[in-house]
Amino acid sequence: MSQRKLKSNRFAERNRQKMSRFFVRFLTIFAPALTTHEIVIAQNDSPSPNQQLVATELSPHFTKSTDCALCHSFSARASAMRDSQDRNVAPFDLWSGSMMANSAIDPYWRAAVSAEVAATPAQKAHIEEVCSRCHAPMSAPIHTSPPGQILAFLNKDHPKSTLGTDGVSCTVCHQIAADNLGTEDSFTGGFVINKNSLIYGPHANPVTMPMQRHVSYTPTKGDHILSSAMCATCHTVITDSYDLHGDATGVKLHEQVPYLEWRNSIFNTESNTNNKTARSCQSCHMPQSDIDGNKIATRLAHNPGGRDFPFLKPREPFGRHTFAGGNTFMTKLIRNHRKALGLTTPTEAFDRVITESEKMLQQQTAQIEIDSDYNDSRFTNLTVKVKNLSGHKFPTAYPSRRAWIELVVRDVSGAVHFASGRCNDQAQIIDHQGNVLSTEHAQASAQPHYSVISDSSQVQIYESLMEDNNGELTFALLRGSRFQKDNRLLPLGWSADHEHAEATRPRGISDDANFIAGQDSVTYQIDLPRGDYTVSVRLLFQSLSSRYMAELFQVDTPEVNVFKDLYLKSNLEPETISSAKMSLVVP
Repeated sequence: MSQRKLKSNRFAERNRQKMSRFFVRFLTIFAPALTTHEIVIAQNDSPSPNQQLVATELSPHFTKSTDCALCHSFSARASAMRDSQDRNVAPFDLWSGSMMANSAIDPYWRAAVSAEVAATPAQKAHIEEVCSRCHAPMSAPIHTSPPGQILAFLNKDHPKSTLGTDGVSCTVCHQIAADNLGTEDSFTGGFVINKNSLIYGPHANPVTMPMQRHVSYTPTKGDHILSSAMCATCHTVITDSYDLHGDATGVKLHEQVPYLEWRNSIFNTESNTNNKTARSCQSCHMPQSDIDGNKIATRLAHNPGGRDFPFLKPREPFGRHTFAGGNTFMTKLIRNHRKALGLTTPTEAFDRVITESEKMLQQQTAQIEIDSDYNDSRFTNLTVKVKNLSGHKFPTAYPSRRAWIELVVRDVSGAVHFASGRCNDQAQIIDHQGNVLSTEHAQASAQPHYSVISDSSQVQIYESLMEDNNGELTFALLRGSRFQKDNRLLPLGWSADHEHAEATRPRGISDDANFIAGQDSVTYQIDLPRGDYTVSVRLLFQSLSSRYMAELFQVDTPEVNVFKDLYLKSNLEPETISSAKMSLVVP
């Protein structure tokens, strides 16, 4: 290269850097209300001729979420992306604290993958490839690592790590085409990314120029973006079963299928025309209303300088991208250890998701009540009813999740006369004397499903537990051939005649007429002396059950050990989903 050309290139680069610094100073001086987080985004993504080049070098299909944040994050100088009370509903800001955004950073996911590899090392490449389809989807088309080294892109020194660790990002979901949605081919990460750089949204005639200019994508109307079938591509996981030697057994396990559960319910929007009950996944997890229940209508973006585009008008629908769900435990853990995990996401982003997820758990998942009581010649009989309010099983999805009934009977002095389902500060379920139940320990048998409980060692736990090809209880996903127990609460409207009945059928339940679609009832037979009592019940929930953790922590890998350290530093108290009390008189 000639000296003159070299000097010219250096001069051009210095000018580009000056313009970038000027852009940041402009934002700092003339938009002082912008947060530090937003200014960092602006600094990283200030418009330049080279901006799209970086994304293209990483991947021909995807770009970083911070590139999208250039126009789709909150700005104090714009009216865009605010609800009727001027609250921030910007997609980037809400998404950044979600488990979707942190799916590849998630230390539990990394631990679980390493444990699966340790259990079936012969299938290492297969395990890492399948698991990364949905947890690190922007890495899937750009794997350059040798077989068995696929997760190397998560390392900071890997050239693809910027995309690999960006989780389920904007240009993943919004580029999924409608091609195979709702079919089995689309499940387990089988989504199809369009090859024309189209960004799908629910609005007709979108303004295309800003997005084309800054990130080289074209916004396009795509009604499928609002369909449950799109969510199903990653939230319906069907796994192959392998034996101890890593050989395929030929059996497939419907490991997590909330979409199929939803289809077999009164909430199905694909076949149900009843507007009073039908609702999509997005209706609950990406509501088009604000936190007060009011519909959101707002501008969809602002310009790169943080001001409103004058040619954009408020539009609806506008979905809140908090992706509220049941996994508050991991959201809190990631928030509390975000610096150690290499995150710059502000705590407020995680707090928003946690608040909305806790609200969902307490208002939209399940309800418990003491249905009736009577005394016979020997026992006081209390019937507790649990109702499923969600559009799928409760709990649903990944089999580490469980819910259970805690029932405590106290006399007027506060002394406990009976207790089932209490737990200690390690979130392990204990008996009346405070001893950890044997079923909480690794390699122990499981609690069965109960219709009647008469002892404090008996607990009604709603969970899914796998067994291997030999009928032995297993906590390794690739060992799972079928469910040994699945007494999770069925959704309302579930039918044994539905096309997905076999994939969603309860397991390990016999002769319990009170376990029906939408609810379950359990009778507690308690021997109580005469007197006045208070009965309290709670429905408790763990996204990571302590029994599941006991099994995981038997595995010695660096990833498991990192997660164990973070787990033990966390508040392990289970979530209270619902509670009820009543006074009781034993004559």
